[in-house]
Amino acid sequence: MSRGRTHAQKRRMGSRHRHILTAPANERVCSPGGSRPSVVRGRTRRAVRSRASGRFSDSRCGKVGCWHAQGRVSRSPPDEPASGQSAGVRKDRRRRHRLQDRAFLRRIAASTIIASMSQRLLSVADLRVTRPMISSRVLGSAADIQKRFQEAKPFRHVVIDDFLETDECEALLRDFPRFDDRYARDEHGGVGRKAVVERVSTISPFYAVFYKYINSESFLDLMSELTGIPDLIADKTLFGGGTHDNQNGQSLDVHIDFNIDERRMLHRRINLLIYLNEEWEEAWGGAIELHSDPHNPGADTVESFLPVFNRAVIFETNEYSWHGFRRIKLPPDKQHVSRKSFSIYLYTKERPAEETVAPHTTFYLPQPLPENIKAGHTLTEGDLLELDICMQNRDGLLKMYQKLLIEKEQRLRDALQPNRDGALRDQLILSSRSMKFVMALQRLKYRLRHPF
Repeated sequence: MSRGRTHAQKRRMGSRHRHILTAPANERVCSPGGSRPSVVRGRTRRAVRSRASGRFSDSRCGKVGCWHAQGRVSRSPPDEPASGQSAGVRKDRRRRHRLQDRAFLRRIAASTIIASMSQRLLSVADLRVTRPMISSRVLGSAADIQKRFQEAKPFRHVVIDDFLETDECEALLRDFPRFDDRYARDEHGGVGRKAVVERVSTISPFYAVFYKYINSESFLDLMSELTGIPDLIADKTLFGGGTHDNQNGQSLDVHIDFNIDERRMLHRRINLLIYLNEEWEEAWGGAIELHSDPHNPGADTVESFLPVFNRAVIFETNEYSWHGFRRIKLPPDKQHVSRKSFSIYLYTKERPAEETVAPHTTFYLPQPLPENIKAGHTLTEGDLLELDICMQNRDGLLKMYQKLLIEKEQRLRDALQPNRDGALRDQLILSSRSMKFVMALQRLKYRLRHPF
């Protein structure tokens, strides 16, 4: 059998050994420990090239950048000999390395594209926050709207149709949260037919953008232009505000709102109600009513407005801004409809002295008797139902105010009770000047605890 090799065999062997490095005799290379050079006498050494940095390292010491070994470098891993492997194994290894490199590059490209798209989306969101969401028609007629607000009766208010840009209002309705019993607790602690979601930024991405806008300086400045009340302050917690979903059978007794946010000691000044109902009829009830004197039904004048889509009702809150709506009565084929709105309450640090009173909670008035309950009228089953609802509302209000009165009396007793040192606690009945000073201190404390 001939020991001679064919031309193809020699070519394959040349391809196998051309990356093998033979170090010259007495060549000084790095020692495995890296502490001192070692001498290698005429034996084969391999250096592995790092694909990440393009530099060389000695296969025995592992030092990156070791250039003591001269010549070409084997691409074989340090723990595998380059010789004695078939061409197929080397080819598979090279193909695997190429695939790994390509996969790595694809991941890098994908992450770069995703980061770029995220940055663009954030930029678009920032633009949506900075640009006004209120209709351009409203912006152009701010002076006329302020005049209507200042001259309105029974107290300062204004009604603005097409208040928001159409796309923005449709997005509010599209993402409006479904009715949830967890958010339907009423003043008496039971589950009612009104759901209020205050943390609106968690509803959807658009609601998060809208939340940022209604807390922005541009929105507050615009509300000051529309009402003539300067230096308005937003409530970032939307206490009592946010989305309001009123189901069939729900009503809102005529009331005046609490006058001071005792967390920050700010005066409540403006209610902004944005309605989101694409269909609503007067016979269904639920129209917002502004009263002049609900204590005297004979002399009471009422302004009523239907809660139709993209209508905004803005009114000042004070000691005579009585408002509410009558019970919702939907027809049988409209039971799926609900009265949807978005409520925003704005505050100021000060208010006119003639309007300033001690802090109080929301005051409700029981609903009056239905108009058809008169002398000589024969009661029907529907009349009895209306009377029963009126009595239940009245009893519920009495229980609520009794509870509030007991709690206030207990706080007063705790304030006047001496402590161990015999000194009175520092909760005293304050004069108007002292009250303003305490309110300023409370605002400072709140800002220190809640830096926004």
